[in-house]
Amino acid sequence: MREIAIVNVIDQERDERLTMAKFLIIAGLVMVGLGILWTVGERFGLGRLPGDIVVERGNFKFYFPLATSLVLSVVISLLLWLFSR
Repeated sequence: MREIAIVNVIDQERDERLTMAKFLIIAGLVMVGLGILWTVGERFGLGRLPGDIVVERGNFKFYFPLATSLVLSVVISLLLWLFSR
């Protein structure tokens, strides 16, 4: 009986490791996809829209893509709305 419990614990630990591995792989693929989309988006002007805040002083550069974030939010919301119908 005790051996069955040990085997169950080992199986549970293996399942947890596999779940974590799958999560890390998916998270990595999502980040790669976002990087590719960001690069493609720059070619169409995303990231340089009026309303994006850029502050440059000496060796310091602060960038906050406010307008780009709003445009992407609207586009993603519309796509989700269309696909949910």
